Amino acid sequence: MSSVISAISTPVGRGGVAMIRVSGKGAIEMCDKIFKGKKPLCEVEANKAVYGNIVLNGEVIDDGVFTVFRGPRSFTGEDTVEICCHGGILITQKVLSATYSAGARPAEAGEFTRRAFSSGRLSLSEAEAVIDLIDAESNEQLKLARSHADGVMTRAIESIREELVSLISQIYVFVDYPDEDLSDVTPEEATERTRMLLTKVQKLCRSYGTGKVIREGIDTVICGKPNTGKSSLLNALSGYDRAIVTSVPGTTRDTVEERINLGRLTLNLCDTAGIHATEDEVERLGIERSIRKIEDAQLTLAVFDGSKALDGEDKEVIAKLDPVTSIIIINKGDLGCVLSESDFEGFENIVYISAKNNEGTEKLTEIVEAMFMSNAIDYSKDAIISNARQFACAETARASLENALDALTAGYTPDVGAMELELALGALSELDSRKVSEEVVNAIFSRFCIGK
Repeated sequence: MSSVISAISTPVGRGGVAMIRVSGKGAIEMCDKIFKGKKPLCEVEANKAVYGNIVLNGEVIDDGVFTVFRGPRSFTGEDTVEICCHGGILITQKVLSATYSAGARPAEAGEFTRRAFSSGRLSLSEAEAVIDLIDAESNEQLKLARSHADGVMTRAIESIREELVSLISQIYVFVDYPDEDLSDVTPEEATERTRMLLTKVQKLCRSYGTGKVIREGIDTVICGKPNTGKSSLLNALSGYDRAIVTSVPGTTRDTVEERINLGRLTLNLCDTAGIHATEDEVERLGIERSIRKIEDAQLTLAVFDGSKALDGEDKEVIAKLDPVTSIIIINKGDLGCVLSESDFEGFENIVYISAKNNEGTEKLTEIVEAMFMSNAIDYSKDAIISNARQFACAETARASLENALDALTAGYTPDVGAMELELALGALSELDSRKVSEEVVNAIFSRFCIGK
């Protein structure tokens, strides 16, 4: 099987320009077979683009620009050619076929990035950041992915690893040669350095709360009794008529879901059926689903009709809320308001809005950001864990460092603590690719599209 791979790296469809990427040992020579320009691609300097015709079976099928990258200074670490041609469906496929006729094979999903990882051009967290850049739906997601792609996480992990390696080696020298004065670390110093390393890893673990919220969004439920304006709030936050709105109570009988950006955060919004007593079987099932959604939500937006005093159904809704994760939405401010904060004892987060007139959502945005992103983030410096795989590795490292610290403070011989330090080192190595299974790598790159 050919080691040279080829794929379309731009979205398939009609457009001004399409790009086909070819990579592997011999990629430049292969592309020379389909390129007709002033000089062969083999004579083109690295990182240079040249114009010429594209040939298939001796026939000119298009003209375009060929950019030559020579390994190891390329994205994949291999010789690479990027061919920019006209962006029609047929012509793009013909150019791709020309690369196959020259000897390349179709690339698998994520194979270009996987080769970059295998050649050491990218760490595992940097490779994961590539797909996060592609999938980003908000500015904050883009900033976090860019931070990982720029190596902020990699450098933070490497710094901790280097300190661990140094400490472990010094401890073993002390254990093996206690009378030779070959190590400059005492048991007391080893304990203090372990404590400092634990503090750094604990900070890394805590960052997952922020990273998860940014990357995955906040599971958010809009709830309330019928006809309080829940669907109007969903529409106001979505920016279009996502849900049907009528004056008839009980219009929403099932959950309606939408993913929206609110300030710096993304909400996985779910509008639910109004909570109230009903004999209607379909409506009852919708209400049961609403209650389950409230129980599972990270954030609940509880909507109340501000123009009317609280009744039994409102109080039933309040009884189901967690004051820590809930925001009270006093809606219909355009009709006048008889409710006040005193009606919602125990709840700190209260906002007055008119969903119909799209008023008050700015205050809602401020409250949500304060709840989930209270601290400022410097994406150029702050290492932030953003997925479950990274978090599991960091947690394993944290637990091992805690065990090491317990062993050292309890007076065990230093080699007992060093064994736990080695486990922490292994977990951090797995976090950023120095020690990771093929199964994990396959799972990560299965998320990629072909051509990346």
